[in-house]
Amino acid sequence: MNLKQIHIGSLVKAKAEELRMPSERIMNYFHCTENEIEEMYLKESMETQKLLRWSKLLHFDFFRIYTGHLILYAPPSTMRSGIKLAQSTLTFRKSVYTEEVKVFILDKIITGKMTAKEIMIKYKIPKTTICRWVKKV
Repeated sequence: MNLKQIHIGSLVKAKAEELRMPSERIMNYFHCTENEIEEMYLKESMETQKLLRWSKLLHFDFFRIYTGHLILYAPPSTMRSGIKLAQSTLTFRKSVYTEEVKVFILDKIITGKMTAKEIMIKYKIPKTTICRWVKKV
């Protein structure tokens, strides 16, 4: 799975096909036609309410894909737009690594594309966390 370029429609379609979800059930759930479902599959992005409904129907948290992207490609900063995160009531939890992120990182290490040190620098993942993941492989 490519966490850098997310095409949510194709991911939803793949999960629906994997589960062999009947198109009639999907159409009934969304109250729409088969053409409208196909249009959703072609969209690169989707309204959050629709994505939430897809997540419920297919029993898969599609939002975690975006969380994985944020962890890898938009690590939190201590200063953003002049506002300190410590003063903010909303904070980004960096300690939450999805299974997709773990697989992505472990693949980089196992294939030799990156070293643990390079991953620590690029993605700001602690060395102990990387070592723990590698030991479990």
